[in-house]
Amino acid sequence: MKDETPQQVWIDRLDAEDVNFIRRFLLHSGSLKKIAAEYGVSYPTVRLRLDRLIQKIELLEENESMSQFERTLRLLLIERAIDAETFRILLDAHRAELETDT
Repeated sequence: MKDETPQQVWIDRLDAEDVNFIRRFLLHSGSLKKIAAEYGVSYPTVRLRLDRLIQKIELLEENESMSQFERTLRLLLIERAIDAETFRILLDAHRAELETDT
């Protein structure tokens, strides 16, 4: 039985890699040290991954009124797929376009 709760909204929007990380996190009782050992990376690397995942979830939960384009840009910035300057330029252009459409 699938419960339609607000919490499902954010998890449905995460990619498989993020969901797998959450699963590993839970199975290791939240031990970042154990996760780091499992993945063969340092603790700070795992901590950074968790911090970025937290940012993604906060973004997905708190900004439902945000346009899909802006949400996508913000996710790309969190994932370091684009730099801050590119983010700013694209977001400014998007907002300018929205203002001319109204």
